[in-house]
Amino acid sequence: MTGKVYLVGAGPGDKELLTTKAVRLIKEADVVVYDRLVSESIMELIPEDKELIDVGKNAGDHPVPQHEINRILLREGQKGKKVVRLKGGDPFVFGRGGEELELLCEAGVPFEVVPGITSSIAVPAYAGIPVTHRDFCSSLHIITGHARAGAELSIDYEALVRLKGTLIFMMSVSTVGQIASGLMEAGMEETMPCAVIENGTYAGQRKFVSDLAHIEETVKKNQVKSPAVIAVGKVCALSDRFDWFSEKPLKGKRIVVTQPARKASRLESKLRDLGAETLLYPCIRTDFIRPISPDFDAFDTLVFTSTEGVRSFFSYLFEQGRDARAVYGKKLACIGSATAEALREFGLSADFLPSVFDGEHLGKEMIEKKFIDKNSRVILLRAKIGTADLTDALSDAGIEYEDYPVYETSYVSHEEIEDLENWDYVTFTSKSCVDGFVKTQSRKNFSGVRALCIGKQTAAEAEKFGFETVVSDIASIDSMVEKVRSDNDD
Repeated sequence: MTGKVYLVGAGPGDKELLTTKAVRLIKEADVVVYDRLVSESIMELIPEDKELIDVGKNAGDHPVPQHEINRILLREGQKGKKVVRLKGGDPFVFGRGGEELELLCEAGVPFEVVPGITSSIAVPAYAGIPVTHRDFCSSLHIITGHARAGAELSIDYEALVRLKGTLIFMMSVSTVGQIASGLMEAGMEETMPCAVIENGTYAGQRKFVSDLAHIEETVKKNQVKSPAVIAVGKVCALSDRFDWFSEKPLKGKRIVVTQPARKASRLESKLRDLGAETLLYPCIRTDFIRPISPDFDAFDTLVFTSTEGVRSFFSYLFEQGRDARAVYGKKLACIGSATAEALREFGLSADFLPSVFDGEHLGKEMIEKKFIDKNSRVILLRAKIGTADLTDALSDAGIEYEDYPVYETSYVSHEEIEDLENWDYVTFTSKSCVDGFVKTQSRKNFSGVRALCIGKQTAAEAEKFGFETVVSDIASIDSMVEKVRSDNDD
């Protein structure tokens, strides 16, 4: 049986610039063939069970030659697999997508092309440069500044100058001097505004605005590296006025997010939306415990201490052919706002939230505010290994309860982060995240590394290892994000 190959444009780097079709195909694929220009954040979208084939392709360094890539696509397609060839930018804009399709056509292997947002337009946009503007130009031209190995650049500079449009040069960092000289020799004025944008759409994006006479010097002085886009034209003069990306409040901040992968997206997304560079580095994973059979009908008060506890319990109900109506008449307590939000996913509202989102306050305040008493029948639906602060508070007050595990956590192995001091924060949303992170690193002392912690207990655990801790005012994701913003403003 013959499979199908999809040439999928991954866009310029920001994973939110992927098309919805690209995201769907990435999740449905049997095998993903990718190269260097596919960002780490996009690679994180690929499910763990997918086969990955790295074909490299750095500028000037192709560890897997193009003809071999073509054969890989043919081979995997002929095995009957659904193959996604994930390419930076758009497959047909200097992406050699046409070459990759030729062999598939000859062999009769079905294929589709999924366009991607090309960096030639997106990267200038992230630098405040509209590639067209009727007050400045009436045309746009995209040129590669990269020639075949051993060949000279073949650019009709005189034609480009006559067109008086915006010029976008791709893969041109090493040849910027030749390009600038060619344009000036063809009559373009030396004062023509230019810009070079490195790592466009990434949090670490750098932009330098110059003029044609000095663009080569600017590139060398600032040690600009590929991938970079060079724009030439009067529209570059608009960059300072229209530069929205550099104004993001966390631009330049680098933050490691250690939550479990399926829980990290909210924190990571909020940080990225504010301009931070994030590294998703989940240190623990959570798994629903099955089989379970909590006799919750015998209890009048259900207590949840995490979003995972909520989701595991209600998933269990659905597995039994029941739904949220099964908890009718029961009181529901949650440790914090995020857990209460998870409860609302199932159409229910929490009856009790403590003033401080931790186990100790949850236990003590349920008693102090007479939400429960010695006649209450309480079940705690939480992790297999839970902290004792909640149960101690209940036991001290003589409240009987059942501590029922509905999920468990385990540590995730990673390669060590060698440049940890170069990151502004490592985020921790639980003590287990701290312990899991420490286990991935060879060092024993983390002095000089800042930890952004969701609460005091998490911070206390981090301080045992020498972290410099910053604690959110409220134990919530939103409060953690706000703490980074306020800390950055200081």
